[in-house]
Amino acid sequence: MADLQWLGVVRHGQSTGNVLAQAAEAGGLEEIAIPERDADVPLSDLGRAQARAVGQWLADLPGGDRPQVAVVSPYLRTRQTAEIALAGADIPAVLDERLRDRELGVLDLLTTRGVEARLPEEAARRRRLGKFYYRPPGGESWADVLLRLRSLLGDLRGTHPGGRVILFGHEALVLLVRYLMEDLDEASLMEIARATALGNCSVSSWRSDGERLRPERFNDVEHLRRTGGASPTRRDGTPGTGQEDVDADV
Repeated sequence: MADLQWLGVVRHGQSTGNVLAQAAEAGGLEEIAIPERDADVPLSDLGRAQARAVGQWLADLPGGDRPQVAVVSPYLRTRQTAEIALAGADIPAVLDERLRDRELGVLDLLTTRGVEARLPEEAARRRRLGKFYYRPPGGESWADVLLRLRSLLGDLRGTHPGGRVILFGHEALVLLVRYLMEDLDEASLMEIARATALGNCSVSSWRSDGERLRPERFNDVEHLRRTGGASPTRRDGTPGTGQEDVDADV
């Protein structure tokens, strides 16, 4: 099967859930007071500015490097990021539920402290299994998310051979796309996750060398630094709505 010419993935802009979760963690709370369900968490004002910076980055790309299609998570914060970034660009966008955020089940809306206090058995099981294989009741493991990403990427290779595709998704998905593109193993992925503060509206991409997709950039936020009012924000590592649970010790 022919590969893509170029694949990019953008993490959504800062969400109101990111802001509330960070405040809950900093305040030592057990629960994050987010009123919306995970799929309905919107962008913050800063998140909108970050999405506009992605739009400027896309507009500045040479025509031959510009994505031909965008595939977007159906979650509101991600749809809003794509809508703002793609405004005025001749890049069609399609929603695909396989790009949705990792489902956290019983851990949803709990801080790291909340998981330890309210679900100590789950906290212990998570430590024993590790985040790659740990599946919270009612939720997904990283391995579960990889199954849907493999399916999506296989479809994209079939429908856009030699094409340029950009994904708009969530934090864990960025890392898991890298896992698939670069043939990583569990240990390598966990090392990257521990070492990486994945930015809101960061861009990661891979370009074909004629044989396979090779890394081009990872967690790039230079476009945010160049744009006034769109300062980079890092991930908070908090399990719960709008927080993708990258390195929370749960």
